[in-house]
Amino acid sequence: MLNEAIQALEADVLDRLLRYVRIDTQSRADSPTYPSTPGQLDLLRLLRDELLALGYADAALDRYGYVTATLPSTLPADSPAPPVVAFFAHVDTSADAPGRDVQPIVWRNYAGGALRLPGDPTQVLSPEESPALATHVGHDIVTSDGRTLLGADDKAGVAAVLGAAAYLIRHPETPHGTLKFVLNPDEEVGHGVDHLDVPALGAAYAYTLDAGEAGEVEDETFSADSVTLRFLGRSAHPGYARGKLVNAIKVAADFVAALPRDTLSPETTAGREGFVHPTTISGAAEEAVVRLIVRDFDTAELARKETLLRDLATTTAERHPGARYDLTVVEQYRNMHDVLVHHPRATALADEAVRRVGLEPLHRPIRGGTDGARLCAMGLPTPNIFAGWQMIHSRREWVSVQDMGKAAQVIIELAQLWAHER
Repeated sequence: MLNEAIQALEADVLDRLLRYVRIDTQSRADSPTYPSTPGQLDLLRLLRDELLALGYADAALDRYGYVTATLPSTLPADSPAPPVVAFFAHVDTSADAPGRDVQPIVWRNYAGGALRLPGDPTQVLSPEESPALATHVGHDIVTSDGRTLLGADDKAGVAAVLGAAAYLIRHPETPHGTLKFVLNPDEEVGHGVDHLDVPALGAAYAYTLDAGEAGEVEDETFSADSVTLRFLGRSAHPGYARGKLVNAIKVAADFVAALPRDTLSPETTAGREGFVHPTTISGAAEEAVVRLIVRDFDTAELARKETLLRDLATTTAERHPGARYDLTVVEQYRNMHDVLVHHPRATALADEAVRRVGLEPLHRPIRGGTDGARLCAMGLPTPNIFAGWQMIHSRREWVSVQDMGKAAQVIIELAQLWAHER
């Protein structure tokens, strides 16, 4: 792309990000609705309307909150059709930091050093805490004012997808096959594609725009389960409880205290190491519940870690005569590499697209999951591509405008690369 087109694309994605982050779209894990919060629908309606205004005649918002739009092929009608490719981004933001009334700030031509965020001067974004900042001198940096997260995870991805969609429909001379654009809710709470009709979408391959550092192409995630342990005690009046009371809270606390401290926990693992992690504990003397997540890159290791939890629960209950427990395991997602290893072109073309925009592909296993992991399991091979965000889920979250522009360029390059595939 020419410099003038790149600058216009960067300006477009920045304008979109600044508008999108002002809409509160934090998702809620305990919500009975889908999407889990009404603010997500506010943004999704806006995105549908923007796609319609761009000329995407079939742009629609379904009852589950999925926005979809189709860009028809620009290839000759008599040529063999390449695979249909979809591009995804999620509109919800994390609940790990405040997300209402986001006030974005653009720090033009970042000169280096620390950035003290004016809404809360105790929030200081520094290269010491975020080393990637030191490599972005001269970039335009977007942050919140420090009172909230920014929401670039994943509104930077949304902006890149919409920016690319706008460019491609305005440049019909660009060769590409049929493309799909999908904006979805509730990724942050693990339900981003629960209700997506993958066969109806009609795509053979897809990409999520939901990774951080510019150049990242991710094709491997954790495999993940959730574990619920329900400890059952025996209640009694505390004044007359001797020999009668079995306090389930104490049983649950004893179990948590028995979990490995120097291994198998998020705070002691890195790289390709998995873990078990208690996320909540609640209850009363008669019943207490411990919820955990289990993660590993080797799916078979999940069962071994779950056996460890069961053995610990058994030992704990035995130390409290009269206590009982039940353990429930729910599959959350599986390592996308288990699927993508059978579809190497999806990752190879992403690597080539990244090179074409002047970056080197970065391959790192994701110590988490993406909608792409779920989509792979649903039969849609879906690597994950960078959107440029950094320091996510915090008040010091930031993103480079130039990196967002590169993400949009990667989509445009991928559209052209897939045009040659049959």
